Amino acid sequence: MTQSVHVGAQLKSWRERRRLTQLGLSSAAGVSTRHLSFIETGRSKPSKDMIIHLSECLEVPLRQRNTLLLAGGHAPAYSESALAETPMSAVSDAINRIVDAHDPYPAVVVDHQWDLIVGNRAVSILTEGAAPFLLEPPVNVLRLSLHPEGMAPRIVNLAQWRNHVVARLRREVEVTGDPQLGALLEELLTYPSGGEWHEDESSLLVPLRIRAGDTELAMFSTTTVFGTPRDVTLAEIAIECFYPSDRETAEFFRAKSE
Repeated sequence: MTQSVHVGAQLKSWRERRRLTQLGLSSAAGVSTRHLSFIETGRSKPSKDMIIHLSECLEVPLRQRNTLLLAGGHAPAYSESALAETPMSAVSDAINRIVDAHDPYPAVVVDHQWDLIVGNRAVSILTEGAAPFLLEPPVNVLRLSLHPEGMAPRIVNLAQWRNHVVARLRREVEVTGDPQLGALLEELLTYPSGGEWHEDESSLLVPLRIRAGDTELAMFSTTTVFGTPRDVTLAEIAIECFYPSDRETAEFFRAKSE
């Protein structure tokens, strides 16, 4: 979506992306279908509050809400602060505490493009042997994990892990409409599939099984995001923490940290 497209058309595109009818959105937003139709066709210019209200109903990400506001002739409503800036100092401290406290197990902080912001020392165990060009900033963690010169040759369950990563990224592309994420998805789909795999219905989580020398590590991950963010940067940050799935993996990481 570009600012050259009027805000009504952009709102309509988001409504269709969410698979809502005009009636469905008007009911959710508490506005008449007629008024919504006028907004979408450009016959009515929505106020800043109306754009924000419709964006909230459509669950439009904060970055794209700013785009809608600009297209409607309004100033952005959501700040975008670097983590190093003073307003984000408390957030930066919280992030560092979470990542450091997760040692000796791997933890990474990524932005909305899945580019690495920070990682703890255990991450190097997972990325060992990856081609240097994949480790040059900005490091994209999804590319690094699935690239044939990255972690992929050491991932034992590559087909299963690739399916998990691709499905997750595809959902994000659908939700955000981000063209850069779409391009990343297309790139990942060109990488080797890792062969066939059969889902283990007894498994509660999709594991990451990766070789570290002669040891096969087994881990699962959790994702932490900040609740009710009002800043674009904060809304797009995710903390991925990996936990051992078995005793051998836990002992391996503890031994490496000594």
